[in-house]
Amino acid sequence: MSPLPATIPALVRTRVRAAVRRPARLTPEETADRALTLRLGSLLLQYPDAELTGFRAELTTAVRALPATPAAEHLARFTDWFAAQEPEALERHYVEMFDLRRKSSLYLTYYLHGDTRRRGMALLTLNQRYRAAGWDIDGGELPDHLPVVLEFAALTGPGGGEAPLRLHRRGLELIHRALADADSPYRDVLAALLTLLPPPTEADRAAVARLVAKGPPNEEVGLDPYGTYGDGEFAPPGTFVPPTPAPPTRISPAPTSRTEGPR
Repeated sequence: MSPLPATIPALVRTRVRAAVRRPARLTPEETADRALTLRLGSLLLQYPDAELTGFRAELTTAVRALPATPAAEHLARFTDWFAAQEPEALERHYVEMFDLRRKSSLYLTYYLHGDTRRRGMALLTLNQRYRAAGWDIDGGELPDHLPVVLEFAALTGPGGGEAPLRLHRRGLELIHRALADADSPYRDVLAALLTLLPPPTEADRAAVARLVAKGPPNEEVGLDPYGTYGDGEFAPPGTFVPPTPAPPTRISPAPTSRTEGPR
């Protein structure tokens, strides 16, 4: 028998790499559990108003009923903390983490495009993706708000539905890192989501390191000056500051006295 051509090992390596990148085919039960995990993540990352905190026991029960996975373990750790806090303390903590700390904003396109015109196009493209799938967010929130992206992924499925999450993996990594640095229990919700995505590449890690050091792209022409940063301080030169805040997303909005966060 003649030896294999020299190109065969290269072909094998290529196919192995493709297999590693290709998501595993899920059973209907696994797909349903994954959708529930994403939907729970969407709810837990929304502003903890009276409606949401009133369902803490049900949320905890739903998380405990998930199959044993790393994502479920992270969510269980978070809901244990979430259920034990006073509602007012939860509201204060949420505002501090997602409205006042600029590196943990929940608006994903900011981490990829910063304050540039490309971000507007990215938002438009994302909204068009939703509409093409027959889903309308009714103008209640920007389409890149993480709870909105998670709800879309839960409704649409692991393929196209989760594509925005895969696209913005680096932003998710940065939010997780910022929450971990702040010792916020919300880091477990981000950690749960990251377990559902393919492992980060070296390019992903390098890009996150650049974001930490320099922030996303900035386009100064035509932009209004930023106001205060963090605890009443002005942002130092080079600090990355997300765009203007937006109202929180709730499936059934309820009036709150929340101070609005970055957008």
